[in-house]
Amino acid sequence: MLFTFYKYQGTGNDFVIIDNRLDKFPKNDTKLVHHLCDRRFGVGADGLILLENHPTADFKMVYFNADGNESSMCGNGGRCIVAFANFLGIIEDKATFEAIDGMHYASISDKRVSLQMQNVDDVSQLNNYVFLDTGSPHHVQFENELQALDVKEKGAAIRYGKYGKSGSNINFVEKESDDIFAVRTYERGVEDETLSCGTGVTAVAIAMNHLGETNGNSILLKTQGGELNVSFDKDGGAYKNIFLEGPAVQVFKGEVEC
Repeated sequence: MLFTFYKYQGTGNDFVIIDNRLDKFPKNDTKLVHHLCDRRFGVGADGLILLENHPTADFKMVYFNADGNESSMCGNGGRCIVAFANFLGIIEDKATFEAIDGMHYASISDKRVSLQMQNVDDVSQLNNYVFLDTGSPHHVQFENELQALDVKEKGAAIRYGKYGKSGSNINFVEKESDDIFAVRTYERGVEDETLSCGTGVTAVAIAMNHLGETNGNSILLKTQGGELNVSFDKDGGAYKNIFLEGPAVQVFKGEVEC
């Protein structure tokens, strides 16, 4: 069967996106998803996203990591699928959709998407790192000389050594000013550094506030692929009204025989 796909990127975090409202894509074919995401033998992407029908929301998002397995929430992927839904004419400037972690609200203006993330009720400070779940699990720790760091080697050591088979995403952070932080992320499922991670920068912004590194509630995160903004309201030790904002751009359209 011939499938039309679209390639999107949000600050360098790239995705193959397919309109699956007719439910034709073989979602259980892990090898196919992995092949499409392969950068040498397939289209190449950090993940694959299906846009599907939903009984009450504008659409449903189904997300697969590059290893072919359905995964937890992807923030940049969520922003990209909103841009895709706008391109298809499903939405105009606002969207409500369901992902694996529940319902999300988003808005889009001039190729920038603001996506509401799930509330974070629990932030764990453990030794020299912070752990929290922003739709996906994230380990956050400071690192000196961030740009010189071998993220793949150090991230993999923590990902497998500390978190085992289920794993966690690993974020390394360097503070630039009170409300600006540089971030590099090792993503499970990709098993490598990605140029950006939406749930990762969300976790970093919240972790920095929790640690007292910033008193602000609007944080600029600098990733290898560009800049993202995370804003939130703090309610005691919990965080709500969390929004991830940044660009989401269509790169190209193609067809693939499956």
